[in-house]
Amino acid sequence: MASVQEATTSGTDLWSQDDHADDPTSAPGAGSGAAGRPVESRGTTTVPARVVARIAEQAASEVPHIGSSAGGVLGVGARRDFCTRPSVHCDLYGRTAVLRVDVGVAFPAPLHDVLAQLRSHVERAVSTLTGLEVGRMDVEISWLNPETTRRALR
Repeated sequence: MASVQEATTSGTDLWSQDDHADDPTSAPGAGSGAAGRPVESRGTTTVPARVVARIAEQAASEVPHIGSSAGGVLGVGARRDFCTRPSVHCDLYGRTAVLRVDVGVAFPAPLHDVLAQLRSHVERAVSTLTGLEVGRMDVEISWLNPETTRRALR
């Protein structure tokens, strides 16, 4: 049975309630309650690896010339299109995410530029939305868009 990996963030209480007793935002009934306290003192946030993978999948699908992974067995049942998200597998090591991305790419396209844009966009999205650092991202191109290739050969 596989274990669920999660990234956990927590902090220490940087100030006590007594230090800010006259601050209206720190009063128990003020606003949403915890809104006046620093983020570090509000508790723990846990992000499962599968959530990080879904965020990376969505970010990858937003990059031009990137399609879903090929999938299928021996080409049967393969999902080769640009309307679905690529597949991403994520492993978490503390606050560092290691991603394996499987994509299809439109051809002809400058692969180096497309993959640089993919890496940048996915890293930025994962970092912004989860607070995690992407330590490594392996990208596998499982197919090139055959429609574009056929038109170019005719």
